[in-house]
Amino acid sequence: MTETLAGLSGIVALLALILLRVPVAFAMFAVGFAGISFLSGPQAALGLLASETFALASQFDLLVIPLFILMGNLASRSGMSAQLYAAAYALVGRFRGGLAMSTLVGCGAFAALCGSSIASALTMGRVSMDEMARYRYSPRLATATVAAGGTLGILIPPSTGLVIYALLTEQSIGRLFLAGFLPGLMLLSLFMLTVAILCWLNPAAGPAGERTADMRGALVAALPGLAIIAITIGGLYLGIFSPVESAAVGAGLLALLGLARHEIGLKTLWTCGRDSAMTSASVMLILIAAHLVNPFLALSHIPQWVGDALTASGLPPFGILALIVLCYLLLGMFMDGFAMLVLTLPIFFPVIVAQGFDPIWFGVIVMIVLEMGLLSPPVGMNVFIVHSVARHVPQAEIYRGVLPFWLAMIAALVILSLVPEIATALPDWMMG
Repeated sequence: MTETLAGLSGIVALLALILLRVPVAFAMFAVGFAGISFLSGPQAALGLLASETFALASQFDLLVIPLFILMGNLASRSGMSAQLYAAAYALVGRFRGGLAMSTLVGCGAFAALCGSSIASALTMGRVSMDEMARYRYSPRLATATVAAGGTLGILIPPSTGLVIYALLTEQSIGRLFLAGFLPGLMLLSLFMLTVAILCWLNPAAGPAGERTADMRGALVAALPGLAIIAITIGGLYLGIFSPVESAAVGAGLLALLGLARHEIGLKTLWTCGRDSAMTSASVMLILIAAHLVNPFLALSHIPQWVGDALTASGLPPFGILALIVLCYLLLGMFMDGFAMLVLTLPIFFPVIVAQGFDPIWFGVIVMIVLEMGLLSPPVGMNVFIVHSVARHVPQAEIYRGVLPFWLAMIAALVILSLVPEIATALPDWMMG
C-alpha cells in the first residue's frame, strides 16, 4: 500500500468512526496512532504520543479555553443572559419583529461572554422562547432566530473555535479575536435585516411587543454584564490584557459579581468549575488527538497531493477557495465543528497559504462556514438544541425557518471575499 493510499484509507476510516458515533477524540487517536505505526513503526507512534501530549498540555496559551468556558458557565447560571435579553428588548422589542431582533442582540452579547454557539442557543432559547410564544410569534421564526443567533458564539470573540484554529495553524489568538469582531457585528446585522424582511413579508410572523415600562431599569440592570464585556474584550483589543489574562479577568469579575449579588453561591461556583474542567478535558483530548492525525497526514503526503491537484486544476485562487468552502459545507452536514477543523486544516491550510490568502482572514471564513454547519441537516447541532427547548416545533419546521439565515451567512461570505479588510483591518491597525 502506498503512503497516499494509506492516508486516504485513514481519512475514510476516521469519517466512518465519527459517523458511527465513536467520540471524535478516540476516533482520531485510533486512526492517527494506527497510521503512524503503519508508516513509521509503533515506536515512532508511541514517542509522538508521549511528546505531543506533554508539549500540548504545557502550552500556557491553552489556559484560555477553560477560562472562557468558565466565563460562559458563570454567565449562564448568574442570570446575566436574561438581563442582556431584557435590555435588548427594551431597545427594539416594541417594533415588528422586535422580540426576534432582541433575541439576536442578546445572543450576540452573550456570545461575547461565553464563546460557545451551543451555550448561546440553549441559554437564549430558554430565556426568549416563552416570550415570543406569548406574543404569538411564528414558531418557525422564533426557533430559527434562536438557532441562528446562537451561531454567533463561534465568531464573536471570545470564540473557542478561533482558539482551536489558532492552535492548529500556529496563528495569533489575539489577532484572530480582533479579526472576528467586525464580521461578527456584520453577521448580527444581516440576521436582524433578515428578520425585518421576513416580518415585512409576513407581518403576522413577528407582531410588535409592548413598550417596556421601565426601559432605564432594564438597561441599568444589564450594565454590569456589559461592563464585563467591555473590560475583557476592550482590554484585549487595547493590548492591556493577553487572551489568557482577558479570560481570567472576565471569569473572576463574573464570579465576584454573581457572589456579591447573591445570584450564585459557592456550590454553583463549584459546579461551574467542575463542568468547565470536564468540557476543557474533552477539548484537550481532541487537540492531542489532532496532533497525532496531523503527522500521519503529513507522512502520507495527502496535503501535498491535494495542493498539487488543486493547483493543477487551473482554477483561480477564489475558485480554489470556493471548492474548499463547498467541502466544508458538505462535511458540516455530518460532522461537528471541532472534528471538521482538526481533519481539514492540515489539508486545506497549506493550500490557502500557497494561494496567497491571509490566514487570519481565512480563519474568519472558516468560522462562518462552521456556523452554517450548525444549522444544516441532518446534524445541525443548534437545531437539535433549539428543538430540545421547543419540542412542540418539528425539526423540519426549524430547518425551513433557518434557510433565510443560512442565505444571510452566504451573503456574509461573499462580502468578506469582496472586502477582506472587514476582517483584517482591525488586527492590522491594532497589532501591526
